[in-house]
Amino acid sequence: MNKDIALILAKLKKNKLLSLDTLAPLLVGILVLSAWEIGVEVTETPVYLLPKPSVIFQALIKDWPILFPALLITLKITVVAFITAAISGLMIAVLMSQSKWIEKSLYPYAIVLQTTPIVAIAPLIIIWFKDYTFGALVTCAWIVAFFPIISNTTFGLNSLDPNLRDLFILYKASRWQTLWYLRLPSALPYFLSGLRISGGLSLIGAVVAEFVAGTGGTDSGIAYQMLIAGYNLQIPRMFAALLLVTILGILIFTLLSKISDWVLGEWHESSLK
Repeated sequence: MNKDIALILAKLKKNKLLSLDTLAPLLVGILVLSAWEIGVEVTETPVYLLPKPSVIFQALIKDWPILFPALLITLKITVVAFITAAISGLMIAVLMSQSKWIEKSLYPYAIVLQTTPIVAIAPLIIIWFKDYTFGALVTCAWIVAFFPIISNTTFGLNSLDPNLRDLFILYKASRWQTLWYLRLPSALPYFLSGLRISGGLSLIGAVVAEFVAGTGGTDSGIAYQMLIAGYNLQIPRMFAALLLVTILGILIFTLLSKISDWVLGEWHESSLK
């Protein structure tokens, strides 16, 4: 038995699954959950105020047939909004990088979208899209996710090495050649950084939009399930739904981080270990 355990630990260490970076957050999570479990048990806190982690896990298993399909609907809204934000943000950033006049004309409106609380304008968007609820939810999530991409990408497109820029001018490179061979490669790390931020914000925007819309039935997302659980004082289910949203957000960020490291490879210092 000891040999088997030692062999498993050796394999985990070889695959870098047993390292300080992996163990530290895992140990902190175990300590927090243990303190939570013991604290609720000792203080005899009612389950409708704060359920124990074990009760939340039981609710997650019990309500999985309800929560998981709702999570998939929220994920669909998040993905569509994220892709829309990535494409539109990149295109507008490229457009603004071609002229300072265009940048000064469009950038303030991007700031307006970022600074306007989505909770304030979501009801209006839902009214405007009254016959197309999915489009309203995607629009709300897109508004939240749009600004980091356009801001980071615009900054990257304008952050050129002066020597390389002068070299392109010396060889009389066209505007298209300068964009394709100089500006876009220079902006790639900034664009990928914006994607990592935008991925989480897309999920937040989708959840907030679902809260405001209150859509039920077969098209209800995870936020609607949280609302219903709260109204019915099914607090363990509400925490279970919140746990799923948190895990989804972590997975989205991790996936985008892996994609960023893969795209940048070994040519950019941000991906070097």
